[in-house]
Amino acid sequence: MAKDLDQDMDYGDSFISITDEEGNEFDLELLDTVAYKDNFYMCFVPADLDENDDDYGLIILRPYEDENGDSMLASVDDDDELDAVYDLFMERMMGDEEEAEAEEDET
Repeated sequence: MAKDLDQDMDYGDSFISITDEEGNEFDLELLDTVAYKDNFYMCFVPADLDENDDDYGLIILRPYEDENGDSMLASVDDDDELDAVYDLFMERMMGDEEEAEAEEDET
């Protein structure tokens, strides 16, 4: 599923608004960018949903340019690829948390 990428400057650099193929608009917060097998992946959470909402969760999309040179985002359809990118993202997030805790212990 391809999505138009429209970064809304009202949100700032870590928030984007995307429109899917059916015209539905979603606001996402960028958490991190992960490299895997010569591709980059963007890891998001919904910006307009509460963490307790059933639809809340990590969204991993792959950026690319379409034939017109427009920036687009595609879902990752391969389960092995998706799992690998998710694992890399979680390793980075856990590493960041451990670093923050170590810094707190030092102060």
